[in-house]
Amino acid sequence: MGKIIYKTAQDLEKMRASADLLGRTHAEVAKRVMPGITTLELDKIAFEFIKDNGAVPSFLGLYGCPSSLLTSVNDQVVHGLPNNRPLKSGDIVSIDCGVLLNGFHSDSAYTYEIGEVSPEIKNLLKATKEALYLGIEQLVFGNRIGDISHAIQKHTEAKGYSVVRELVGHGVGRSLHEAPEVPNFGKPKKGDKIRNGLVIAIEPMINLGAKAVVQASDGWTIMTRDGKPSAHFEHTVALVDGKPEILTTFKYIEQAIKIFHS
Repeated sequence: MGKIIYKTAQDLEKMRASADLLGRTHAEVAKRVMPGITTLELDKIAFEFIKDNGAVPSFLGLYGCPSSLLTSVNDQVVHGLPNNRPLKSGDIVSIDCGVLLNGFHSDSAYTYEIGEVSPEIKNLLKATKEALYLGIEQLVFGNRIGDISHAIQKHTEAKGYSVVRELVGHGVGRSLHEAPEVPNFGKPKKGDKIRNGLVIAIEPMINLGAKAVVQASDGWTIMTRDGKPSAHFEHTVALVDGKPEILTTFKYIEQAIKIFHS
């Protein structure tokens, strides 16, 4: 991945704009996340909204990716490709999206409940989202990447869940994937030092069952080996004045859920 590229104040201003547009893109999708919709339809909504706002979908064409969203349903962990299968009540779907605006990427993901999901799955989503914010709390000057990783692992494993090992968070900037890697497991006080201007995507991928994953025949979709559900939440976060600033936001998503699905 190369060396870490620390961001200037001017870079961060551009990244805030990119991240805000990404949050609003997620909200446009969130309005329509309900039983009967297909992930291909959601992908079209995201593509058109990003384009209409003068930006470019980060994922489309990257490594040959055919879509603006990656949509991972139930036992799909990440990198699921949008398709024509309607979502149904009881499903969960992780929607991962990136936006390129003003030369800078932003990246975030949110796992949605479709209709009525089981309490067991609700608890998995809650713990994964909590782990994301506990990881973010460790993004402070003087800490190391391992402090973030350890906080995520400790919280989720204490609740009986398992942490995917093969996939990690990452630096974000003029490239969608930059140094450093940000695992969701590890030891405190290990890894790269956290310094002002660091921008990373923190993204817990947490399984209800065992940690083992497999890749589907499409060459993209990562699934749990045991077929049990997996949850995924992600924010792009910067270290500013020694403290974490969450650049992306779930605020617009959660407003949309409240207005359109309550």
